[in-house]
Amino acid sequence: MDNKTSLKDFLELIRQTRLNKGLFAAGIFLTLIGTIGSLIVPLLTQSFIDGYDTELFSTGLIALIIAVFVLSAALDGVAYYILARIGQTIILRLRERVWDKFLKLPIRYFDQTKSGESVSRVVNDTAIIKDLITSHFPQLISGIISVIGAVIILFILDWRMSLIMFIAVPVSLVIIMPLGRKMSRISRALQDETAAFTGVIQETLSEMRLVKSFNGEAYERKRGRTGIRSLYGYGMKEATINAFLSPIMGTVMMFVIILIIGYGGLRVSEGTLSMGTMVAFLLYLFQIIMPMTMFAMFFTEYNKALGATERIIGILGKEEEGAQDNTLETSLDFKILAFDNVSFGYDPDKEILHQISLTANSNQKVAFVGPSGSGKSTIFALIERYYDVDAGSITVDGTDIRDIPLNTLRRQIGYVAQESAIISGTIRDNITYGLESHEYTEADVELAVRRSYSHEFIEMLDQGLDTEVGERGIKLSGGQRQRIGIARAFLKDPKLLMLDEATASLDSRSEKFVQEALDDLMQGRTVLVIAHRLSTIINSDRIFFLDNGYITGEGTHRELIENHTMYRIFTEQQFG
Repeated sequence: MDNKTSLKDFLELIRQTRLNKGLFAAGIFLTLIGTIGSLIVPLLTQSFIDGYDTELFSTGLIALIIAVFVLSAALDGVAYYILARIGQTIILRLRERVWDKFLKLPIRYFDQTKSGESVSRVVNDTAIIKDLITSHFPQLISGIISVIGAVIILFILDWRMSLIMFIAVPVSLVIIMPLGRKMSRISRALQDETAAFTGVIQETLSEMRLVKSFNGEAYERKRGRTGIRSLYGYGMKEATINAFLSPIMGTVMMFVIILIIGYGGLRVSEGTLSMGTMVAFLLYLFQIIMPMTMFAMFFTEYNKALGATERIIGILGKEEEGAQDNTLETSLDFKILAFDNVSFGYDPDKEILHQISLTANSNQKVAFVGPSGSGKSTIFALIERYYDVDAGSITVDGTDIRDIPLNTLRRQIGYVAQESAIISGTIRDNITYGLESHEYTEADVELAVRRSYSHEFIEMLDQGLDTEVGERGIKLSGGQRQRIGIARAFLKDPKLLMLDEATASLDSRSEKFVQEALDDLMQGRTVLVIAHRLSTIINSDRIFFLDNGYITGEGTHRELIENHTMYRIFTEQQFG
Protein backbone atom coordinates (compact mmCIF):
# COMPACT_ATOMS: atom_id res chain seq x y z
CA MET A 1 0.00 0.00 0.00
CA ASP A 2 1.38 3.35 -1.00
CA ASN A 3 1.89 5.89 1.71
CA LYS A 4 -0.46 8.75 0.98
CA THR A 5 0.23 10.58 4.22
CA SER A 6 2.90 13.26 4.28
CA LEU A 7 4.93 14.93 7.00
CA LYS A 8 2.55 17.89 6.66
CA ASP A 9 -0.41 15.65 7.58
CA PHE A 10 1.49 14.27 10.56
CA LEU A 11 2.42 17.74 11.83
CA GLU A 12 -1.16 18.95 11.36
CA LEU A 13 -2.44 16.02 13.43
CA ILE A 14 0.04 16.89 16.18
CA ARG A 15 -0.92 20.59 15.99
CA GLN A 16 -4.56 19.68 16.59
CA THR A 17 -3.59 18.17 19.94
CA ARG A 18 -2.61 21.68 21.13
CA LEU A 19 1.11 20.99 21.49
CA ASN A 20 2.76 23.14 24.19
CA LYS A 21 5.29 24.82 21.91
CA GLY A 22 7.12 26.58 24.76
CA LEU A 23 7.66 23.37 26.70
CA PHE A 24 8.66 21.57 23.50
CA ALA A 25 11.20 24.31 22.68
CA ALA A 26 12.58 24.05 26.23
CA GLY A 27 13.03 20.30 25.81
CA ILE A 28 14.81 20.71 22.48
CA PHE A 29 16.98 23.51 23.93
CA LEU A 30 18.07 21.33 26.86
CA THR A 31 18.75 18.51 24.43
CA LEU A 32 20.91 20.94 22.45
CA ILE A 33 22.82 22.04 25.57
CA GLY A 34 23.31 18.43 26.68
CA THR A 35 24.60 17.47 23.24
CA ILE A 36 26.98 20.44 23.17
CA GLY A 37 28.23 19.33 26.56
CA SER A 38 28.97 15.87 25.21
CA LEU A 39 30.83 17.47 22.29
CA ILE A 40 33.07 19.38 24.70
CA VAL A 41 34.25 16.25 26.53
CA PRO A 42 36.55 14.96 23.73
CA LEU A 43 38.21 18.41 23.42
CA LEU A 44 38.90 18.46 27.15
CA THR A 45 40.21 14.91 26.87
CA GLN A 46 42.55 16.04 24.08
CA SER A 47 43.87 18.87 26.25
CA PHE A 48 44.40 16.49 29.15
CA ILE A 49 46.31 13.90 27.08
CA ASP A 50 48.39 16.40 25.12
CA GLY A 51 49.97 17.49 28.27
CA TYR A 52 49.70 20.17 30.80
CA ASP A 53 52.72 20.04 33.00
CA THR A 54 51.26 21.02 36.33
CA GLU A 55 49.67 18.24 38.33
CA LEU A 56 47.14 20.67 39.80
CA PHE A 57 45.86 21.72 36.41
CA SER A 58 45.60 18.11 35.28
CA THR A 59 43.48 17.30 38.36
CA GLY A 60 41.33 20.36 37.72
CA LEU A 61 40.91 19.33 34.12
CA ILE A 62 39.81 15.86 35.16
CA ALA A 63 37.27 17.42 37.51
CA LEU A 64 36.05 19.70 34.70
CA ILE A 65 35.66 16.76 32.32
CA ILE A 66 33.64 14.85 34.93
CA ALA A 67 31.54 17.94 35.74
CA VAL A 68 30.75 18.58 32.06
CA PHE A 69 29.91 14.92 31.54
CA VAL A 70 27.59 14.80 34.60
CA LEU A 71 25.92 18.11 33.68
CA SER A 72 25.39 16.92 30.13
CA ALA A 73 23.83 13.69 31.38
CA ALA A 74 21.60 15.61 33.82
CA LEU A 75 20.40 17.99 31.11
CA ASP A 76 19.70 15.02 28.84
CA GLY A 77 17.60 13.48 31.63
CA VAL A 78 15.59 16.67 32.17
CA ALA A 79 15.13 17.09 28.42
CA TYR A 80 13.96 13.49 28.09
CA TYR A 81 11.40 13.99 30.87
CA ILE A 82 10.05 17.17 29.27
CA LEU A 83 9.77 15.61 25.83
CA ALA A 84 8.28 12.42 27.30
CA ARG A 85 5.65 14.51 29.09
CA ILE A 86 4.87 16.33 25.84
CA GLY A 87 4.58 12.99 24.04
CA GLN A 88 2.30 11.54 26.71
CA THR A 89 0.12 14.67 26.63
CA ILE A 90 -0.14 14.51 22.84
CA ILE A 91 -1.11 10.86 22.96
CA LEU A 92 -3.62 11.57 25.74
CA ARG A 93 -5.40 14.17 23.62
CA LEU A 94 -5.09 12.11 20.46
CA ARG A 95 -6.66 9.08 22.14
CA GLU A 96 -9.41 11.28 23.56
CA ARG A 97 -10.15 12.63 20.06
CA VAL A 98 -10.22 9.15 18.51
CA TRP A 99 -12.37 7.75 21.33
CA ASP A 100 -14.79 10.68 21.15
CA LYS A 101 -14.96 10.18 17.38
CA PHE A 102 -15.81 6.49 17.76
CA LEU A 103 -18.73 7.44 20.03
CA LYS A 104 -20.06 9.78 17.32
CA LEU A 105 -19.73 7.36 14.40
CA PRO A 106 -22.91 5.78 13.01
CA ILE A 107 -23.85 2.16 13.63
CA ARG A 108 -23.06 1.37 10.00
CA TYR A 109 -19.34 1.89 10.69
CA PHE A 110 -19.39 -0.70 13.49
CA ASP A 111 -21.35 -3.09 11.29
CA GLN A 112 -18.46 -3.01 8.83
CA THR A 113 -15.49 -2.87 11.24
CA LYS A 114 -14.40 -5.40 13.84
CA SER A 115 -14.23 -3.93 17.31
CA GLY A 116 -10.69 -5.26 17.74
CA GLU A 117 -9.51 -3.21 14.76
CA SER A 118 -10.98 -0.09 16.33
CA VAL A 119 -9.27 -0.94 19.62
CA SER A 120 -5.99 -1.26 17.73
CA ARG A 121 -6.44 2.25 16.32
CA VAL A 122 -6.97 3.74 19.79
CA VAL A 123 -4.15 1.80 21.47
CA ASN A 124 -1.54 0.61 18.98
CA ASP A 125 -1.55 3.34 16.32
CA THR A 126 -1.51 6.15 18.87
CA ALA A 127 1.30 4.38 20.74
CA ILE A 128 3.41 4.36 17.56
CA ILE A 129 2.98 8.11 17.21
CA LYS A 130 3.79 8.56 20.91
CA ASP A 131 7.02 6.56 20.57
CA LEU A 132 8.11 8.67 17.61
CA ILE A 133 7.52 11.93 19.48
CA THR A 134 8.70 10.82 22.92
CA SER A 135 11.70 8.69 22.06
CA HIS A 136 12.78 8.70 18.43
CA PHE A 137 12.33 12.39 17.67
CA PRO A 138 14.47 13.60 20.62
CA GLN A 139 17.11 11.07 19.60
CA LEU A 140 16.95 12.41 16.05
CA ILE A 141 17.44 16.02 17.22
CA SER A 142 20.27 15.01 19.53
CA GLY A 143 21.81 12.84 16.82
CA ILE A 144 21.68 15.55 14.15
CA ILE A 145 23.26 18.10 16.50
CA SER A 146 25.86 15.58 17.59
CA VAL A 147 26.77 14.61 14.01
CA ILE A 148 26.95 18.21 12.73
CA GLY A 149 28.95 19.38 15.76
CA ALA A 150 31.31 16.41 15.62
CA VAL A 151 31.92 16.81 11.88
CA ILE A 152 32.71 20.54 12.27
CA ILE A 153 35.13 19.90 15.15
CA LEU A 154 36.75 17.02 13.27
CA PHE A 155 37.49 19.22 10.28
CA ILE A 156 38.93 21.82 12.64
CA LEU A 157 41.11 19.18 14.32
CA ASP A 158 42.34 17.54 11.10
CA TRP A 159 40.64 17.85 7.74
CA ARG A 160 42.69 15.04 6.13
CA MET A 161 41.50 12.40 8.57
CA SER A 162 37.97 13.78 8.40
CA LEU A 163 37.84 13.09 4.67
CA ILE A 164 38.55 9.39 5.34
CA MET A 165 35.44 9.29 7.54
CA PHE A 166 33.25 10.42 4.63
CA ILE A 167 33.98 7.17 2.80
CA ALA A 168 31.24 5.68 4.98
CA VAL A 169 28.56 8.21 3.97
CA PRO A 170 27.79 7.10 0.36
CA VAL A 171 28.24 3.44 1.34
CA SER A 172 25.78 3.86 4.25
CA LEU A 173 23.20 5.65 2.11
CA VAL A 174 23.34 2.93 -0.55
CA ILE A 175 22.61 0.38 2.18
CA ILE A 176 20.15 2.27 4.36
CA MET A 177 17.79 3.77 1.75
CA PRO A 178 16.52 0.59 -0.02
CA LEU A 179 16.43 -1.41 3.21
CA GLY A 180 14.61 1.45 4.92
CA ARG A 181 11.93 1.55 2.23
CA LYS A 182 11.45 -2.20 2.44
CA MET A 183 11.25 -2.01 6.24
CA SER A 184 8.60 0.69 5.91
CA ARG A 185 6.38 -1.52 3.74
CA ILE A 186 6.78 -4.44 6.12
CA SER A 187 6.01 -2.28 9.15
CA ARG A 188 2.81 -0.92 7.61
CA ALA A 189 1.69 -4.44 6.68
CA LEU A 190 2.49 -5.54 10.23
CA GLN A 191 0.26 -2.76 11.61
CA ASP A 192 -2.66 -3.91 9.45
CA GLU A 193 -2.13 -7.54 10.40
CA THR A 194 -1.90 -6.62 14.10
CA ALA A 195 -5.23 -4.77 13.90
CA ALA A 196 -6.92 -7.69 12.13
CA PHE A 197 -5.48 -10.22 14.59
CA THR A 198 -6.62 -8.09 17.54
CA GLY A 199 -10.13 -8.16 16.07
CA VAL A 200 -10.11 -11.97 15.76
CA ILE A 201 -8.79 -12.49 19.29
CA GLN A 202 -11.27 -10.08 20.87
CA GLU A 203 -14.17 -11.65 18.99
CA THR A 204 -13.18 -15.16 20.05
CA LEU A 205 -12.62 -14.30 23.71
CA SER A 206 -15.94 -12.44 23.95
CA GLU A 207 -17.81 -15.50 22.61
CA MET A 208 -15.93 -18.19 24.54
CA ARG A 209 -19.18 -19.90 25.63
CA LEU A 210 -20.08 -20.39 21.98
CA VAL A 211 -16.61 -21.84 21.35
CA LYS A 212 -16.97 -24.28 24.25
CA SER A 213 -20.58 -25.24 23.56
CA PHE A 214 -19.97 -26.15 19.92
CA ASN A 215 -16.47 -27.62 20.32
CA GLY A 216 -15.00 -24.76 18.34
CA GLU A 217 -11.56 -25.00 19.98
CA ALA A 218 -9.96 -26.68 16.97
CA TYR A 219 -11.34 -24.08 14.55
CA GLU A 220 -10.31 -21.16 16.77
CA ARG A 221 -6.90 -22.73 17.40
CA LYS A 222 -6.34 -22.90 13.64
CA ARG A 223 -7.65 -19.38 13.07
CA GLY A 224 -5.61 -17.93 15.94
CA ARG A 225 -2.44 -19.71 14.90
CA THR A 226 -2.88 -18.47 11.33
CA GLY A 227 -2.86 -14.89 12.66
CA ILE A 228 0.01 -15.59 15.04
CA ARG A 229 2.11 -17.15 12.30
CA SER A 230 1.35 -14.22 10.00
CA LEU A 231 2.61 -11.82 12.66
CA TYR A 232 5.64 -14.09 13.11
CA GLY A 233 6.30 -13.92 9.36
CA TYR A 234 6.30 -10.12 9.35
CA GLY A 235 8.42 -10.08 12.49
CA MET A 236 10.99 -12.35 10.83
CA LYS A 237 11.03 -10.15 7.75
CA GLU A 238 11.90 -7.20 10.00
CA ALA A 239 14.52 -9.32 11.76
CA THR A 240 16.02 -10.35 8.41
CA ILE A 241 16.44 -6.73 7.33
CA ASN A 242 17.96 -5.82 10.70
CA ALA A 243 20.21 -8.87 10.45
CA PHE A 244 21.59 -7.42 7.21
CA LEU A 245 21.54 -3.80 8.31
CA SER A 246 23.35 -4.00 11.64
CA PRO A 247 26.35 -6.17 10.59
CA ILE A 248 26.84 -4.32 7.29
CA MET A 249 26.74 -0.93 8.97
CA GLY A 250 28.99 -2.24 11.73
CA THR A 251 31.45 -3.57 9.17
CA VAL A 252 31.51 -0.27 7.26
CA MET A 253 32.07 1.71 10.45
CA MET A 254 34.73 -0.71 11.68
CA PHE A 255 36.50 -0.39 8.33
CA VAL A 256 36.49 3.40 8.70
CA ILE A 257 37.76 3.17 12.28
CA ILE A 258 40.61 0.87 11.22
CA LEU A 259 41.53 3.26 8.41
CA ILE A 260 41.55 6.23 10.80
CA ILE A 261 43.53 4.35 13.46
CA GLY A 262 46.05 3.21 10.85
CA TYR A 263 46.38 6.59 9.21
CA GLY A 264 46.27 8.42 12.54
CA GLY A 265 48.86 6.13 14.07
CA LEU A 266 51.17 6.83 11.15
CA ARG A 267 50.64 10.58 11.62
CA VAL A 268 51.32 10.33 15.36
CA SER A 269 54.56 8.41 14.73
CA GLU A 270 55.61 11.06 12.23
CA GLY A 271 54.83 13.80 14.77
CA THR A 272 52.28 15.53 12.52
CA LEU A 273 49.38 14.58 14.82
CA SER A 274 49.27 14.60 18.62
CA MET A 275 48.05 11.60 20.62
CA GLY A 276 45.36 13.77 22.28
CA THR A 277 44.00 14.78 18.89
CA MET A 278 44.00 11.13 17.84
CA VAL A 279 41.99 10.10 20.92
CA ALA A 280 39.60 13.04 20.52
CA PHE A 281 39.11 12.12 16.88
CA LEU A 282 38.11 8.58 17.79
CA LEU A 283 35.73 9.83 20.49
CA TYR A 284 34.04 12.15 18.00
CA LEU A 285 33.88 9.34 15.47
CA PHE A 286 31.87 7.25 17.92
CA GLN A 287 29.56 10.23 18.45
CA ILE A 288 28.87 10.09 14.71
CA ILE A 289 28.53 6.30 14.41
CA MET A 290 25.86 5.92 17.08
CA PRO A 291 23.43 8.49 15.59
CA MET A 292 23.98 7.10 12.08
CA THR A 293 22.63 3.69 13.11
CA MET A 294 19.80 5.45 14.96
CA PHE A 295 18.82 7.39 11.82
CA ALA A 296 17.97 4.12 10.07
CA MET A 297 15.70 3.17 12.97
CA PHE A 298 14.08 6.62 12.96
CA PHE A 299 13.32 6.31 9.25
CA THR A 300 11.46 3.03 9.93
CA GLU A 301 9.57 4.41 12.93
CA TYR A 302 8.73 7.58 11.03
CA ASN A 303 7.09 5.56 8.26
CA LYS A 304 5.22 3.53 10.86
CA ALA A 305 3.97 6.78 12.37
CA LEU A 306 2.87 8.02 8.93
CA GLY A 307 0.91 4.80 8.48
CA ALA A 308 -0.70 5.24 11.90
CA THR A 309 -1.42 8.89 11.08
CA GLU A 310 -3.15 7.88 7.86
CA ARG A 311 -5.45 5.50 9.75
CA ILE A 312 -6.21 7.98 12.54
CA ILE A 313 -6.90 10.80 10.06
CA GLY A 314 -9.14 8.37 8.18
CA ILE A 315 -11.18 7.75 11.34
CA LEU A 316 -11.30 11.41 12.37
CA GLY A 317 -12.48 12.32 8.88
CA LYS A 318 -15.43 9.90 8.83
CA GLU A 319 -18.92 11.32 8.76
CA GLU A 320 -20.55 11.47 12.18
CA GLU A 321 -24.11 10.84 13.25
CA GLY A 322 -26.56 13.74 13.37
CA ALA A 323 -26.09 16.80 15.54
CA GLN A 324 -26.38 16.81 19.32
CA ASP A 325 -28.17 19.69 21.02
CA ASN A 326 -29.46 19.56 24.57
CA THR A 327 -31.36 22.86 24.22
CA LEU A 328 -34.20 21.18 22.29
CA GLU A 329 -34.60 18.23 24.64
CA THR A 330 -37.94 19.32 26.10
CA SER A 331 -39.58 20.20 22.76
CA LEU A 332 -40.35 16.62 21.65
CA ASP A 333 -43.74 15.19 22.69
CA PHE A 334 -44.00 12.08 20.49
CA LYS A 335 -47.77 12.49 20.06
CA ILE A 336 -47.63 11.27 16.45
CA LEU A 337 -44.98 9.01 14.90
CA ALA A 338 -45.40 8.57 11.14
CA PHE A 339 -43.66 6.61 8.37
CA ASP A 340 -44.27 8.01 4.90
CA ASN A 341 -43.27 5.67 2.02
CA VAL A 342 -40.07 4.63 3.78
CA SER A 343 -37.64 2.38 1.92
CA PHE A 344 -34.34 1.18 3.31
CA GLY A 345 -31.55 -1.34 2.73
CA TYR A 346 -28.40 -2.11 4.68
CA ASP A 347 -26.69 -2.52 1.33
CA PRO A 348 -27.39 -0.08 -1.51
CA ASP A 349 -28.35 -2.88 -3.91
CA LYS A 350 -30.54 -4.84 -1.48
CA GLU A 351 -33.66 -3.14 -0.15
CA ILE A 352 -35.06 -4.48 3.15
CA LEU A 353 -38.12 -2.25 3.64
CA HIS A 354 -40.35 -1.23 0.73
CA GLN A 355 -42.53 1.91 0.85
CA ILE A 356 -43.60 1.51 4.48
CA SER A 357 -46.34 3.91 5.61
CA LEU A 358 -47.84 3.82 9.09
CA THR A 359 -48.88 6.07 11.98
CA ALA A 360 -48.66 5.55 15.75
CA ASN A 361 -50.29 7.97 18.18
CA SER A 362 -49.79 8.66 21.85
CA ASN A 363 -51.83 6.34 24.09
CA GLN A 364 -51.77 3.76 21.30
CA LYS A 365 -50.19 0.32 21.30
CA VAL A 366 -48.99 -0.55 17.81
CA ALA A 367 -47.67 -4.06 17.12
CA PHE A 368 -45.59 -5.55 14.33
CA VAL A 369 -46.01 -9.20 13.39
CA GLY A 370 -44.45 -11.31 10.68
CA PRO A 371 -41.92 -14.02 9.92
CA SER A 372 -38.26 -13.63 10.88
CA GLY A 373 -36.34 -11.34 8.53
CA SER A 374 -39.44 -9.43 7.45
CA GLY A 375 -38.02 -6.06 8.68
CA LYS A 376 -39.63 -5.58 12.10
CA SER A 377 -36.40 -4.86 14.00
CA THR A 378 -35.21 -2.69 11.10
CA ILE A 379 -38.18 -0.37 11.71
CA PHE A 380 -37.03 0.07 15.31
CA ALA A 381 -33.47 0.74 14.15
CA LEU A 382 -34.68 3.48 11.81
CA ILE A 383 -36.69 5.15 14.57
CA GLU A 384 -33.58 5.19 16.77
CA ARG A 385 -31.72 6.60 13.75
CA TYR A 386 -29.09 3.92 13.85
CA TYR A 387 -29.53 4.29 10.10
CA ASP A 388 -31.17 6.94 7.92
CA VAL A 389 -33.88 6.02 5.44
CA ASP A 390 -32.99 5.68 1.76
CA ALA A 391 -36.33 7.09 0.61
CA GLY A 392 -39.42 8.59 2.24
CA SER A 393 -39.42 10.08 5.73
CA ILE A 394 -40.06 9.37 9.39
CA THR A 395 -41.62 12.22 11.34
CA VAL A 396 -42.37 12.97 14.99
CA ASP A 397 -45.16 15.47 15.50
CA GLY A 398 -44.67 16.56 11.90
CA THR A 399 -40.89 17.06 12.14
CA ASP A 400 -38.53 14.83 10.15
CA ILE A 401 -36.39 12.94 12.66
CA ARG A 402 -33.31 13.84 10.60
CA ASP A 403 -33.95 17.43 11.72
CA ILE A 404 -34.17 16.48 15.40
CA PRO A 405 -30.92 16.42 17.43
CA LEU A 406 -30.04 12.80 18.16
CA ASN A 407 -29.84 13.11 21.94
CA THR A 408 -33.23 14.86 21.96
CA LEU A 409 -34.74 12.05 19.91
CA ARG A 410 -33.16 9.19 21.80
CA ARG A 411 -33.79 10.72 25.22
CA GLN A 412 -37.51 10.19 24.61
CA ILE A 413 -37.19 6.58 23.40
CA GLY A 414 -37.14 3.56 25.67
CA TYR A 415 -35.95 0.42 23.88
CA VAL A 416 -36.13 -3.03 25.44
CA ALA A 417 -34.61 -5.55 23.06
CA GLN A 418 -35.04 -9.31 22.97
CA GLU A 419 -31.76 -9.62 24.87
CA SER A 420 -30.98 -6.54 26.93
CA ALA A 421 -27.41 -5.28 26.63
CA ILE A 422 -25.52 -5.25 29.93
CA ILE A 423 -22.23 -3.44 30.62
CA SER A 424 -19.60 -4.51 33.16
CA GLY A 425 -20.18 -2.75 36.46
CA THR A 426 -22.93 -2.95 39.06
CA ILE A 427 -26.64 -3.53 38.68
CA ARG A 428 -27.16 0.11 39.65
CA ASP A 429 -24.75 1.23 36.89
CA ASN A 430 -26.80 -0.69 34.34
CA ILE A 431 -30.19 0.57 35.48
CA THR A 432 -29.06 4.22 35.55
CA TYR A 433 -26.97 3.93 32.37
CA GLY A 434 -27.05 7.07 30.21
CA LEU A 435 -28.73 9.24 32.84
CA GLU A 436 -27.10 12.06 34.79
CA SER A 437 -27.27 11.79 38.59
CA HIS A 438 -29.62 14.78 38.82
CA GLU A 439 -32.17 13.08 36.55
CA TYR A 440 -33.25 10.48 39.11
CA THR A 441 -33.40 9.79 42.84
CA GLU A 442 -32.72 6.65 44.82
CA ALA A 443 -36.47 6.27 45.22
CA ASP A 444 -36.84 6.33 41.42
CA VAL A 445 -34.31 3.51 41.12
CA GLU A 446 -36.06 1.44 43.79
CA LEU A 447 -39.41 1.97 42.04
CA ALA A 448 -37.97 0.93 38.67
CA VAL A 449 -36.53 -2.20 40.30
CA ARG A 450 -39.90 -3.15 41.81
CA ARG A 451 -41.97 -2.34 38.74
CA SER A 452 -39.67 -4.46 36.58
CA TYR A 453 -39.88 -7.29 39.13
CA SER A 454 -36.06 -7.17 39.49
CA HIS A 455 -36.23 -6.89 43.29
CA GLU A 456 -37.01 -10.59 43.50
CA PHE A 457 -33.42 -11.58 42.69
CA ILE A 458 -31.62 -8.33 43.66
CA GLU A 459 -32.73 -8.63 47.30
CA MET A 460 -31.14 -12.09 47.45
CA LEU A 461 -27.72 -10.73 46.48
CA ASP A 462 -25.27 -9.76 49.24
CA GLN A 463 -24.40 -6.45 47.59
CA GLY A 464 -27.90 -5.75 46.26
CA LEU A 465 -27.87 -3.01 43.63
CA ASP A 466 -24.10 -2.70 44.03
CA THR A 467 -23.47 -6.28 42.87
CA GLU A 468 -20.94 -6.55 40.06
CA VAL A 469 -22.50 -8.25 37.02
CA GLY A 470 -19.28 -9.17 35.17
CA GLU A 471 -18.41 -8.57 31.53
CA ARG A 472 -21.62 -8.38 29.46
CA GLY A 473 -23.59 -9.38 32.57
CA ILE A 474 -22.15 -12.88 32.56
CA LYS A 475 -22.94 -13.41 36.28
CA LEU A 476 -26.67 -12.95 35.65
CA SER A 477 -29.19 -15.25 34.03
CA GLY A 478 -30.90 -14.28 30.78
CA GLY A 479 -34.12 -13.46 32.60
CA GLN A 480 -32.29 -11.33 35.18
CA ARG A 481 -30.49 -9.38 32.45
CA GLN A 482 -33.82 -8.80 30.73
CA ARG A 483 -35.48 -7.47 33.86
CA ILE A 484 -32.59 -5.06 34.42
CA GLY A 485 -33.13 -3.83 30.86
CA ILE A 486 -36.81 -3.28 31.62
CA ALA A 487 -35.92 -1.45 34.85
CA ARG A 488 -33.63 0.79 32.80
CA ALA A 489 -36.58 1.67 30.55
CA PHE A 490 -38.79 2.38 33.58
CA LEU A 491 -36.23 4.77 35.03
CA LYS A 492 -35.75 6.59 31.73
CA ASP A 493 -39.51 7.30 31.60
CA PRO A 494 -39.61 7.73 27.79
CA LYS A 495 -42.43 9.12 25.65
CA LEU A 496 -41.98 6.38 23.04
CA LEU A 497 -41.63 2.82 24.29
CA MET A 498 -40.32 0.13 21.91
CA LEU A 499 -40.53 -3.49 23.05
CA ASP A 500 -38.88 -6.26 21.06
CA GLU A 501 -40.20 -9.41 22.74
CA ALA A 502 -39.39 -7.78 26.07
CA THR A 503 -40.75 -10.65 28.18
CA ALA A 504 -39.39 -13.49 26.07
CA SER A 505 -36.67 -14.51 28.56
CA LEU A 506 -38.89 -14.56 31.63
CA ASP A 507 -40.56 -17.51 33.28
CA SER A 508 -44.36 -17.50 33.35
CA ARG A 509 -44.57 -16.12 36.92
CA SER A 510 -42.15 -13.26 36.26
CA GLU A 511 -43.73 -12.56 32.89
CA LYS A 512 -47.12 -12.03 34.51
CA PHE A 513 -45.81 -9.34 36.86
CA VAL A 514 -43.56 -7.69 34.26
CA GLN A 515 -46.37 -7.64 31.71
CA GLU A 516 -48.59 -5.89 34.24
CA ALA A 517 -45.80 -3.39 34.91
CA LEU A 518 -45.33 -2.83 31.18
CA ASP A 519 -49.05 -2.26 30.81
CA ASP A 520 -48.74 0.50 33.44
CA LEU A 521 -45.69 1.93 31.69
CA MET A 522 -47.53 2.04 28.37
CA GLN A 523 -50.15 4.45 29.65
CA GLY A 524 -49.93 7.92 28.05
CA ARG A 525 -47.15 6.91 25.67
CA THR A 526 -46.67 5.89 22.08
CA VAL A 527 -45.94 2.16 22.26
CA LEU A 528 -44.45 -0.06 19.55
CA VAL A 529 -44.24 -3.80 20.08
CA ILE A 530 -42.56 -6.58 18.11
CA ALA A 531 -44.06 -9.91 19.04
CA HIS A 532 -43.74 -13.52 17.98
CA ARG A 533 -46.19 -14.64 20.65
CA LEU A 534 -49.51 -13.18 19.58
CA SER A 535 -50.92 -13.43 23.11
CA THR A 536 -48.93 -10.30 24.02
CA ILE A 537 -50.42 -8.13 21.26
CA ILE A 538 -54.01 -9.28 20.84
CA ASN A 539 -55.27 -6.13 22.56
CA SER A 540 -53.12 -3.76 20.46
CA ASP A 541 -54.86 -0.75 18.92
CA ARG A 542 -53.19 -1.47 15.59
CA ILE A 543 -51.31 -4.47 14.23
CA PHE A 544 -49.13 -4.33 11.11
CA PHE A 545 -48.20 -7.59 9.38
CA LEU A 546 -44.84 -7.47 7.60
CA ASP A 547 -43.69 -9.96 4.99
CA ASN A 548 -40.42 -9.55 3.06
CA GLY A 549 -40.27 -5.84 3.90
CA TYR A 550 -43.83 -5.03 2.81
CA ILE A 551 -46.84 -4.24 5.00
CA THR A 552 -49.33 -6.82 3.74
CA GLY A 553 -52.00 -6.17 6.31
CA GLU A 554 -53.08 -3.82 9.09
CA GLY A 555 -55.91 -3.58 11.56
CA THR A 556 -56.99 -4.92 14.92
CA HIS A 557 -56.55 -8.55 15.87
CA ARG A 558 -60.16 -9.34 14.93
CA GLU A 559 -59.90 -7.52 11.60
CA LEU A 560 -56.70 -9.33 10.62
CA ILE A 561 -58.17 -12.71 11.64
CA GLU A 562 -61.02 -12.07 9.23
CA ASN A 563 -59.11 -10.44 6.37
CA HIS A 564 -55.46 -11.61 6.42
CA THR A 565 -54.71 -15.24 5.60
CA MET A 566 -51.11 -15.30 6.85
CA TYR A 567 -52.05 -13.66 10.17
CA ARG A 568 -54.85 -16.19 10.60
CA ILE A 569 -52.38 -19.02 9.98
CA PHE A 570 -50.00 -17.51 12.57
CA THR A 571 -52.86 -17.35 15.07
CA GLU A 572 -54.00 -20.91 14.44
CA GLN A 573 -50.44 -22.23 14.82
CA GLN A 574 -50.16 -20.65 18.28
CA PHE A 575 -53.68 -21.08 19.64
CA GLY A 576 -54.97 -24.06 17.68
